[in-house]
Formats: sequence, C-alpha cells, structure tokens
Amino acid sequence: MVNYWLMKSELDVYPYSQLVEDGSTHWDGVRNYQARNMMRDAMKVGDYVLFYHSNCKPPHIAGIAKVCKEGYPDFTSWDSSSKYFDEKSSPENPRWFMVDLEPVKPLTKIVSLDSVRNEPSLSDMPLIRRGQRLSIQPVEEKEFQRICEMGGLESGKLE
Repeated sequence: MVNYWLMKSELDVYPYSQLVEDGSTHWDGVRNYQARNMMRDAMKVGDYVLFYHSNCKPPHIAGIAKVCKEGYPDFTSWDSSSKYFDEKSSPENPRWFMVDLEPVKPLTKIVSLDSVRNEPSLSDMPLIRRGQRLSIQPVEEKEFQRICEMGGLESGKLE
C-alpha cells in the first residue's frame, strides 16, 4: 500500500529543482522525534511525497517526489563537523534516521499555502492546523490527488 507525505525544505537550502538536478538525495538533519519515527517506521519505498518549500513567499508545494530508500541511520548525527551533529548518536546506537527521495514530477503550477487553506477538501491537512510545524506530515490519498490537480497534474499519471 502506498502512503503519502508532505516534506518541508527551505527554498534557499534545498529546492525541488536541486532534487531534480541531483536525481536523488538523503533527507538528513531531521531532529524531531515524531518526524524521525515517521521516516524510521512508516515511510516505505514507493511512497509519494509533496515537496513543500517553506520560509519563502509564498510558501508552496513545488513538486512530487518518491521515497526510494527506506529509513536508515542519519550519519550526519555522528559527524562532529556537521551542523546536525548529536553527541548522543553513534553508528552503534543511532538516534536519528533519514530516507532517500527521488524526484517524480514538478507541479505545472505551484500550490501555495493560501490555496491549500482556501480549498475546502483540504481542511483536515496537518499543514494548515494551528501549531503544526512538523517538517514531515502524513497526507491522505484524496488530499494528495487534490493537490496534484491544483498543481496541474493528473495524480494517476505521475510517472
């Protein structure tokens, strides 16, 4: 069974266009236990991801990605030169996990946060709930399909 997710990246740190250029990436540096647990325990190869640009005007969904490697230890957590270093994490006892993503398709038109807020069928998305700041969030299939439609894609024809 395919699951659907929304993953946030700051536009000036790692934009969707960079994922397209790179071909794939590991989603490192997540330091929230709830988000870590989703990557470690729930995200599976083949799951679809709404790639969300945060910390920009307007915040928006830019493209579709796919999980291409399931959760594994985030090696940046035991690299003392990394900004994501955590002295309590080690290869023998990893505290943090990551998944790998690959691009599927950019949206034909971005779907802004305001557009999501104003779409009645998306009113239950965690993205628009007050106080919801997780960088990784589950998405219902019907929400994913609606976002694809709003972004100019047919969700059944992603690849």
